[in-house]
Amino acid sequence: MAKIQTGDKVSVHYIGKLGDGSIFDSTVGEDPFVFTFGEDDLIDGFVNAILTMEIGDKKTVTVDVEEAYGEWHEDMLIEVPRSEMPEELTELAVGDELEVTDEEEEPMLVIVSELTDTTVTLDGNPPLAGEALTFELELVAVG
Repeated sequence: MAKIQTGDKVSVHYIGKLGDGSIFDSTVGEDPFVFTFGEDDLIDGFVNAILTMEIGDKKTVTVDVEEAYGEWHEDMLIEVPRSEMPEELTELAVGDELEVTDEEEEPMLVIVSELTDTTVTLDGNPPLAGEALTFELELVAVG
């Protein structure tokens, strides 16, 4: 079998689990996940696991924090006075996702992690930061 090359379309079924066994994402009952190898931005541990597989192979791998979404960083929490929030965001709830711009004017996804009467705390960490992830993988196609 030829190795997966940059530019190949790769199709994979997977079940993604957290350390406690709960499922955070899955393609079971759906079409496989398709990505372009070397072009799509995926976590290193996921890509590295697929590199050693052949079509039809199934395996389970655990991806450590560093090869997943990295460590969770407290300095990625931003507390904003409610008075500085845009008017259209008055009905916020913990868990809401918002897009903001960083210092370089690049868009960044943040999650509302805490609300008080006077402040909104936004978390800029990836939702799975600080988590080791386990994937049950099946390589479906490469082309």
